[in-house]
Amino acid sequence: MGVASKFAEALPRDYGYVLLVGCVGNVFVNMWLAINVGRARKQYEVAYPEMTSSNKTFNCIQRAHQHAVENEARFLTLLFVGGLQYPRISAAAGLVYLLGRVVFALGYYTGVTPYLFEKQTLKSVDVVDLCILLNCVCLETPSHSFAIS
Repeated sequence: MGVASKFAEALPRDYGYVLLVGCVGNVFVNMWLAINVGRARKQYEVAYPEMTSSNKTFNCIQRAHQHAVENEARFLTLLFVGGLQYPRISAAAGLVYLLGRVVFALGYYTGVTPYLFEKQTLKSVDVVDLCILLNCVCLETPSHSFAIS
C-alpha cells in the first residue's frame, strides 16, 4: 500500500468538504478578484508593475484582492488543520469566510469613503470566522494518527 493511500485513510471521512472549500472555492474567489484587478488595470490605464494609481477606485479594487492574498496563508492553515478534527464545521466556516471575501470586495470596490469605514464590520466577520477555525484547531488534539509505517 502506498504512502498516499495510507495518508488518505487517516483523514476524516468528511475531509473532502474541507478540500473542496480550500482548494476549489479559494481558487475561484482569488481568480475572480484577480480578474477584476486586470479589468480595472485596462479601464483605468494602470500599467504593470505599478501596484497603485492616482485613481481611488482602482486602488480599492486592487486592495480588495491584496487583502485576500494577505490572509490566504492564515485561512488555509486554519482550515486544513481544523478540518482534521472538525471537517464539517471547518468547511462551513471556510465557506462563510469566502462568501465574506466576495461581499467585502463588492463593497470595497465602490470606493465610497463612508463604506470604507464601515468595512470594519465585514472585517470583524472575517476575524470571527478565523477564530472559529482556530478553535477547531485548538479545542483538542486530532485523534488521527499520521504515522506511516
